[in-house]
Amino acid sequence: MTRTDVPAGVAIRRRRRPATPYLLLLPAVAVLLVGLGYPVYWQVVTSLQEYGMLQQFGAPPTFAGLDNYARILADDRLVPVVARSIAFCLVNAFLTVGIGLGLATLMRAVHGWVRIVMQVVLLLAWATPLVAAVTVFRWLFDYRTGVVNWLLVQLGFSQADGFAWLAQPATFFLVATFVVVWMSVPFVAMSIYAGLTQVSDEVLEAARLDGANGTQILLRILLPLVRPVLAIVLLLQIIWDLRVFAQIRLLQDGGAPVSETNLLGNFIYELGVGSQDFSGAAAVSIFVLLLTVALSAPYVRSLMKEDAA
Repeated sequence: MTRTDVPAGVAIRRRRRPATPYLLLLPAVAVLLVGLGYPVYWQVVTSLQEYGMLQQFGAPPTFAGLDNYARILADDRLVPVVARSIAFCLVNAFLTVGIGLGLATLMRAVHGWVRIVMQVVLLLAWATPLVAAVTVFRWLFDYRTGVVNWLLVQLGFSQADGFAWLAQPATFFLVATFVVVWMSVPFVAMSIYAGLTQVSDEVLEAARLDGANGTQILLRILLPLVRPVLAIVLLLQIIWDLRVFAQIRLLQDGGAPVSETNLLGNFIYELGVGSQDFSGAAAVSIFVLLLTVALSAPYVRSLMKEDAA
């Protein structure tokens, strides 16, 4: 019996959604609001106040409105820092996903102990503490006792003798890219590999029987099937690489020009901890939040469209 066949006077009872799942979600939502919402609220409030050294010793903050934002936007240091941060973020994110995709494809192609060795090596690299990893790279690129300079000299590049990698912005960010990519690739590679394992062997076998070569299988079958995974890991990398702080800060201690190598996280640290300008640091933090939303919006929109389809 269709809906039009229901006799007159008979009420149709709609199925009610149970309230229990929503009640079970309330504790998790409350924790998120307190743990994530309060820091954002505090940053917004601080960015609208005069909050400096005096307020650290108990003086009440005064309302400043949008003066902090106007002052920060007029700062000559902001535009170069934003440009460096966006360029560093995008280069590292795409480079990390590209290398991770290559390693994931290789892990799917090899078998037995070779795959296990690759996975163990990736997990060990991922588990290495950040400070230890940066310390190793600083030693590798040290201008006096670094292995990289010694190896380049042995290969005939005599100009590498005593070359200070961290003293120049271009080579400084090259070393920083090595550090960030090396620490990020394991997560990306393992995530993409997990997606590749869900691709049916029958689909690949059918493609081979139809005459598809390895490149065609990768571009026309594997990549479209794991596209959601690629989109998610790329989105996460963009967010993480835009917020890079500790790696840059530790490398700067090796003699780098701070003003020419600061990224947004380091600029916020310099304003807040270095200059005691906490209201300005809060304003830049809100700017970084908005910039993160702007950079990640296209990927979030594409994921929502795929889910709706």
